[in-house]
Amino acid sequence: MYSIYFIDLIIALLLGTSLGIERSFAGKTAGMRTYSLVSMGSCLFILISRIVIPAGGQYAFDPMRIAAGVVMGIGFLCGGVIVFKDSQISGLTTAAGLWVAAGIGVSVGYGLEWLAIFATLIVLIVFTFFWFVEHMMLHLEEKPDQKR
Repeated sequence: MYSIYFIDLIIALLLGTSLGIERSFAGKTAGMRTYSLVSMGSCLFILISRIVIPAGGQYAFDPMRIAAGVVMGIGFLCGGVIVFKDSQISGLTTAAGLWVAAGIGVSVGYGLEWLAIFATLIVLIVFTFFWFVEHMMLHLEEKPDQKR
């Protein structure tokens, strides 16, 4: 009966891991383990709410508060990733990636695996393809300075 929940946890873990692998290759401190745990942990909280609160039940609280708690909790974690030093900000992309990894986990937890897979693919495009675009744009900006 609960085996589908185990599969959901594994799916969330694998999707988070795929994001973390790219971050590890990019040399970021938040890598495979961090992303996989954020995604799977988010999924776990949603699955708990689905198991404990049956669909259509009358309760004195809103089960969506658990999802809101995940969003607030991941915001706290992401805030710790962002570093401001010498007028430079770093860790924003990592924090944004962790935030999306939590969303991916929540999607899987609610049974929206197709949405989570699609979101993972989009994030991988942002992490890889957009990095190349930014890198090329920075080189284009440097070339006019070299001619001077």
